[in-house]
Amino acid sequence: MSLFSSHKTPVEKSDGMPVKEDHPLAEIVRFSIIAILIVIPIRLFIAQPFIVSGASMDNTFHSGEYLIVDQVSYYFDEPQRGEVVIFRYPRDPSKFFIKRVIGTPGETVTIANNVVTITNEQYPNGYVLEEPYIKSMDTPQEFNETLGEREYFVMGDNRDKSSDSRSWGVLQEERIIGRAFVRLFPPSQIDYLPGAAEIEGIIVEQTE
Repeated sequence: MSLFSSHKTPVEKSDGMPVKEDHPLAEIVRFSIIAILIVIPIRLFIAQPFIVSGASMDNTFHSGEYLIVDQVSYYFDEPQRGEVVIFRYPRDPSKFFIKRVIGTPGETVTIANNVVTITNEQYPNGYVLEEPYIKSMDTPQEFNETLGEREYFVMGDNRDKSSDSRSWGVLQEERIIGRAFVRLFPPSQIDYLPGAAEIEGIIVEQTE
């Protein structure tokens, strides 16, 4: 008897009956269904990919960069100033934007002579933001916005090329998808919590 044979011996059950083998296509279908059942909940509730498009976040992010968006953290915590968030554009929810959180609920955001000041309970006289991540903010602006509950003020780091809360208003919390969690592409720019910054500032002293 040859050690190698093209004849395949059927597998038998304990009762001596042959076991019917699955068709290869059935295995592929079964694997695909399992993969879908795993991937879809992850995409919907945990994380999803996002490709940066446009120049509004230069030089922090560039068009074509590939990000993974964390959709879980904001179920347990609120967005913080300095974090980079991805959200549905309020005027067209089919589009996704990426911006930086500047103002949080209950605060007043004031822009004068290209200086951003935050006024809140902790700093009733104001808190001037120092923003080293800004690429450009050369266009003089005068702006004042007081945020309500679940409202955020967001801006792009490339202020002169960004459509943000200065032009279309406040961002409602329910429109926020999540925060930039990992930058995967390009390989030279792989980073955890890319672009996130703890914004420092100068407290405005009370004047007589």
